[in-house]
Amino acid sequence: MPPSKMAQELVARVYALLHASALVGDECLKIWGPVVDGDEEEDEEGEKEESSEVKAFWVLYIDILFISLDGNAFEAAWASVVAALQDVYLPEASWAADRGAVVCSDLVSGAKRLELRGLPIAVGFAVFKAKETGGQYWVLIDPDMFEEGLCEETVTVLLDCASGETRLIGVEKVGGAVLGRKQMAGLIGQAEKRWLEWSNVLKG
Repeated sequence: MPPSKMAQELVARVYALLHASALVGDECLKIWGPVVDGDEEEDEEGEKEESSEVKAFWVLYIDILFISLDGNAFEAAWASVVAALQDVYLPEASWAADRGAVVCSDLVSGAKRLELRGLPIAVGFAVFKAKETGGQYWVLIDPDMFEEGLCEETVTVLLDCASGETRLIGVEKVGGAVLGRKQMAGLIGQAEKRWLEWSNVLKG
């Protein structure tokens, strides 16, 4: 059975945010090995210097499983991805020229934690507009599935405050025309408070 439409959309959004936030450092994914004979550089005395080059890369696979879904799926999915990546350790790897393949050490002491850049967080909002109150509206943070069903306008703020300053990665707005620039600025302020909450949870 193929993934549902919602599952495909979540995967696309998570994948896009991984790239936009540059969360995973690329240097720690490189596996180095010696340069093959004939490609070494020579020093001033004409002797060949030993040098290395990238032979392979680590590839990370992420599976997301919702045990119980009750709305705001993207925020939950992204938080789980960040939490999982914080616990990733890469074993010490080297290039075996005689095998033409990567060899990994089974020693735990040689494993290195995955290099992460900052702590980007996604914060979801939904706008509930009551028809009986002359256009009055309420902005809900972390809406559940029932609340999402009653709202026509949703906003997701993607930001990172790990450096001490707010780095706004992106803002996604779907449906409705209630929120303007002034209200959106207020949501970013609320998202900063939400980031502190998530930071305390993810850092334990």
